[in-house]
Amino acid sequence: MLHAVRQRVTIEQDGTIHVRVPELKPGTVADVIILETTDQKPKKGLTGFIGKGKGCYNNANDVDTFIRNERNTWE
Repeated sequence: MLHAVRQRVTIEQDGTIHVRVPELKPGTVADVIILETTDQKPKKGLTGFIGKGKGCYNNANDVDTFIRNERNTWE
């Protein structure tokens, strides 16, 4: 069975990290993964670009006209 424990710790001046988990059984073997957080803001995803760029059309009427003209070429 897998039991996960997450703790936020501060790295000491000498590089040591102290983790105390009293609910774990003494002598149990555990893997420890250290994920260092940074002060940088997270990068925006691609969805942040939606609606930000300059469009091909100035307004909804231009879009409607384009679509209407395209449909007329189908006939």
